[in-house]
Amino acid sequence: MGNFTALPTDSDPLPDFPALKQTCDKPLDHGGLTNGSSPSSPKLQSELTALQQHVLFWDRDNDGIIHPWDVYNGFRDLGFSVLFSLGSLLIPLFFSYPTTLAHRWLPDPWFRIYVGSIHKAKHGSDTGIFDVDGHFHADRFDAMFDRWDTSRCGGLSAEEMWAMWKKNRLAADVAGWCFGFMEMWTTWLLLQRDGKVWKEDLRGCYDGTLFWRISELAQKREWKQGYGIGDFFEGMVDAGTWKNWQVKKQQHPQNRRRLVST
Repeated sequence: MGNFTALPTDSDPLPDFPALKQTCDKPLDHGGLTNGSSPSSPKLQSELTALQQHVLFWDRDNDGIIHPWDVYNGFRDLGFSVLFSLGSLLIPLFFSYPTTLAHRWLPDPWFRIYVGSIHKAKHGSDTGIFDVDGHFHADRFDAMFDRWDTSRCGGLSAEEMWAMWKKNRLAADVAGWCFGFMEMWTTWLLLQRDGKVWKEDLRGCYDGTLFWRISELAQKREWKQGYGIGDFFEGMVDAGTWKNWQVKKQQHPQNRRRLVST
């Protein structure tokens, strides 16, 4: 699994979370479903589904509403370029109205995303790891790696993620194909290490805990992932295809550490 050294959780704690997420001792038991199942997850509020926890990083003032500028600032905090972060404004453009439907029929003129109804923005042609209510299926997550991690190393290569994306495409669901591809590309840019997206890193991405850790590392300039469109095309020129592309090599040895202990 590469030359990474696991970060000890006791010596590298996650930054403080909003108080909203720390009001309950444990997540709700949904009979095989989990709200946040990452080993590094803090105690999260039971009322929040995993999908709500996944997007809560972008709720900057913890009011249950994500504004377009929250989306932009969140991606910047994760280390993405200005151009890429501007492109992330497609998220509120496409996902605002589905979440608004829980409150009214008219579109939100400010393109706000409502965290409480984020499950209504779930699109097709996805992995199915989040169900229609926004709960995380740990068994489906494990099954995804059992099927697509052909090297059995605990991580997915770009080629394996590409094959999974193609397999998940449903007929007459071009929108789902596009959303799935954008999510896969963003995940690869953010998490890829030694040509793999590692299982526990991806699990932390699903429940949202990894975003807080990455933001903290990025502020300390200890995080060099999250490059932009220019790096994407540079990789195409150098490697011939995006599937063989790898992000720029880290400049500091500490940047080659795993984010989550396995």
